[in-house]
Amino acid sequence: MARTQDDHVAAIETDGYTIIEDAIPAEFADALLDDLERLETELEITPADNAFEGVATKRAYNMLVHGGPWLDLPVDPIVLPLAEAVLGGEILVSTVSSIAIGPGETAQPIHADDQVMPLARPHVPTVCNSMWALTDFTEANGATRVIPGSHKLDHNPEFMTEYDSVPAEMSKGSILVWTGSLWHGGGANTTDETRIGIAMNYCAGWIRQQENQQLGIPPEVMATFSPRLRQLCGLGIYRGLIGHIDKQMPATKFYGDDPKADHLFDKS
Repeated sequence: MARTQDDHVAAIETDGYTIIEDAIPAEFADALLDDLERLETELEITPADNAFEGVATKRAYNMLVHGGPWLDLPVDPIVLPLAEAVLGGEILVSTVSSIAIGPGETAQPIHADDQVMPLARPHVPTVCNSMWALTDFTEANGATRVIPGSHKLDHNPEFMTEYDSVPAEMSKGSILVWTGSLWHGGGANTTDETRIGIAMNYCAGWIRQQENQQLGIPPEVMATFSPRLRQLCGLGIYRGLIGHIDKQMPATKFYGDDPKADHLFDKS
C-alpha cells in the first residue's frame, strides 16, 4: 500500500526524513540524465575539490536557468505539497542542483543543512530538501547517509567528526525528502559507477534562498516560467508583506501576474 502525504509528513516529524518510492517515471529520470550530461560537458563541470563538496563529485547549480525538464521539478505534484506541509506553505525554491558522486569519493562530512542559521535547536522547520535519484542509490555507491531523529537534537554536528549513520538506499526514480535540521551527508562511493541525484531544495518564505534566483535567472528566462514557478523563485510575497515592491508582488510589477490568482498557490 502506497504511503500517503500524511504518512510522509509523520515520518519527517519522527525520523527527520522519508523516501517516496517510484516518485517519477524512468523516462523522466532519463531525460534529466541526458540533459545533465549535456550541461556538464557544455559548462565544463569539474569537481570542487574540497573536503565538503568532494574531490570526485561534480555539482551543477542554478538548473532552472536551463529550462526544459528542470522546470518541472519545483512544481512536482508530490514533492511540492509535502514541502509545503513541512514548512507551512508559501515556500520558496532554495536551490536546484545536481550531485554526481564519482567512483573513489569519500563520505561527505555529516552536517545539517540549516546549521548556518543562527537559531537555537530544535526549531521550527526552515528548510525542506529533496534528493531525486536518477540512478539507484546504494550503500556502496554513495547513497545519502542519515541519522534518524537527529533533527530533534539541541546542537549541530561537529565538522569532520564521524557519527553512526544509515544509508538512505532507494531505486532510480525515488525521492528522499528531509527537514533541514537532519544530520546527514553523501556516502562514499566504492563502486566504478557514478551515483547521480538532483537536489531540489525549498525554504520557508521568510528565509533567504541558497541561490539568488532573482539575479541568477535572467528576466527573459523568468518570463517563460509559469506564474507559480515565478512565485516559488521569489517573485511572490510572503503573507502579503515580505518581499513586496511598492506594495506590489514583484511578479505583478514585472510580468503582470495576478496576485489574487488561485493558481499561484495551487497545491495540486
